[in-house]
Amino acid sequence: MSLLSPHKLVLRATRTFQLAAASRPFSSSTQPSDVEASQPAASGIENTDGTRIQPQPPIDLPVKEWGERLSYINSNARLPRSVQALYLRPLRRKAEYGLPVCDLQLRSYSVRNLEFFADFALRAAYYLSLSVSGPVPLPKHVERWTFPRGNFVHKKSQENFERITLRRLIQIKDGDSQSVQAWLAFLRKHAFYGVGMKANLWEYESIETANNMDQALPDVEKSLEAQFSRFGRREGEISESQATLSEFLGKERLSLKKGPLTDVRRG
Repeated sequence: MSLLSPHKLVLRATRTFQLAAASRPFSSSTQPSDVEASQPAASGIENTDGTRIQPQPPIDLPVKEWGERLSYINSNARLPRSVQALYLRPLRRKAEYGLPVCDLQLRSYSVRNLEFFADFALRAAYYLSLSVSGPVPLPKHVERWTFPRGNFVHKKSQENFERITLRRLIQIKDGDSQSVQAWLAFLRKHAFYGVGMKANLWEYESIETANNMDQALPDVEKSLEAQFSRFGRREGEISESQATLSEFLGKERLSLKKGPLTDVRRG
């Protein structure tokens, strides 16, 4: 049995593969004529009758806004209102009187987290029937620190650190105090990571509050009469506790006249 060298084995395998590829018939989708016909020439496409068709330049379609895109989608398949609202700006209610009720300040080190939670707060305020304005960007709070790198060779080399706090202001106007409390509780429950909150609240009372307090004063005095009777001392009256105390102090064993040191004479 003769052994073939590796070079001759490679040549024989190559020739066998070429013969197998030549004997395999071309399919309808991989024939050279179809491939050449599917690739247009630079000067145009040639038809069977010999004429050439020039390729049309690409048409630049304008970019549609989200509202137009949603209308196009709704023409084929209607999306729920809650899903459509995600692609639009948050809805707002117009303030009637413009009285500030709550100022909510959001703070974060990340712009993305801050804008996301501000958008969430605006949408929650709309569904609680609160008129909201904002978010208003407030000035950045920049903090910088400088530390030496070491105390020996790198004593004069310093390293700087910086921290920037971003802030947004959301204001509620003409809102009910209970609705504002529910809004703040909802935001605390679904607080986003990396975002801090600080709220200032205003409470307003009606003009008739003083008159209502004056009318309720007699009833309050009657309810507190038993507690007020214990304070002070009434003229001509001695309570039981005062009589018991006077009897206790009047006993002989508490008198100083018969003490053990009363008989000592001074020289």
